[in-house]
Amino acid sequence: MKYLIGIVILAILGVGIYSTSNKENEVAAPGPAPAEEISEEEESTPTETPTQGSPTEPGSYEPYSPEKLARAESGDVVLFFRASWCPTCRALDANIRTNSGSIPGAVTVLDVDYDNSTELKQKYGVTYQHTLVQVDASGNLIAKWQGSPTLSDLVSKIR
Repeated sequence: MKYLIGIVILAILGVGIYSTSNKENEVAAPGPAPAEEISEEEESTPTETPTQGSPTEPGSYEPYSPEKLARAESGDVVLFFRASWCPTCRALDANIRTNSGSIPGAVTVLDVDYDNSTELKQKYGVTYQHTLVQVDASGNLIAKWQGSPTLSDLVSKIR
């Protein structure tokens, strides 16, 4: 009986060690990785889109720069204050990327680095990552909200 219990324990330990060592060689399923598995170097950065699309073309999701605020003259501009370490920010970022073709043509979502944008955070009273701020072409605040979990929720809150 002692031998049987010993064999069962060794088998369980062996399976656990084998699964742990093979984790590095597994192919990841589509979707965002858990927060602890994404390094800052692997952090996704929105792709650059030179111009905003027409209403029949998808809108854009791209890094913030002040000159892009002018797009609010002919559409809507939303600043997404996102931190690389924030799980809900990562979830929204992944959802926007997955559904980027669903961004309305008149909408530009600008990715703002929460950790390195002190001046913008002060200007818009942002004290929490995963804050979204709709602005006009002059950069004036139109609306501010927190925690949209999906692109469709984000778009539904645009005024």
